[in-house]
Amino acid sequence: MEPVRDRRIRVTFNADTHASIQWNFKPQQSEIWVVPGETALAFYKAKNPTDKPIIGISTYNVVPFEAGQYFNKIQCFCFEEQRLNPQEEVDMPVFFYIDPEFAEDPKMAKVDLITLSYTFFEAKEGQKLPLPGYQ
Repeated sequence: MEPVRDRRIRVTFNADTHASIQWNFKPQQSEIWVVPGETALAFYKAKNPTDKPIIGISTYNVVPFEAGQYFNKIQCFCFEEQRLNPQEEVDMPVFFYIDPEFAEDPKMAKVDLITLSYTFFEAKEGQKLPLPGYQ
């Protein structure tokens, strides 16, 4: 994979929690600059401020939606249950890259900002989140 050095993209990070979960959840950086074809590492932080263990599960989305096909996560905490004990705080890495083909797509010509957003929900025992695009 060859980095496209003449195409810089600003990636911003967003974090939300559903009303069902009592975690504190936030990105550790507001933005980073990347070039297509080069890997990048970002971190989110989650804390369970309660006095009971809580299991959470996250979903994510990429905006603009059309850029999502080029946003590749190598390592991510999404769609996997995360158990936090009372008062526990953890760092959650996201290792990703923008596919170099992003720079060749005419529809992406004016896209210089991509937002990666995660939402955490409380997971119930045995509950599975549906994968996007599948019934």
